[in-house]
Amino acid sequence: MEQKEAKKHIHIVANRTYISVWMALLILLAATIAVAKMSVTRYSVVINLLIASLKAFLVLLFFMHLKYEGRFLKGMLILTIAALTLVIALTFSDVWFR
Repeated sequence: MEQKEAKKHIHIVANRTYISVWMALLILLAATIAVAKMSVTRYSVVINLLIASLKAFLVLLFFMHLKYEGRFLKGMLILTIAALTLVIALTFSDVWFR
């Protein structure tokens, strides 16, 4: 019997892509610090959470190579993020409407 080898797809990503993503992460870090120093009292937490979500999305796509994974893994990630978003939204709604 022949052993079936799993086909491995190796994705070579250029260093330029990693540097571009890293620069975007640094810019988003500066935006996070700028929002934290501004006196936007009501929406600063929401804005910082959106920026953090965008940074996490970039890390997941490029550094963890989720961009090249199958639909099942991407679907599981979306389900997990949706559950986390629901929990955070319920927590914020409890705090905001007290």
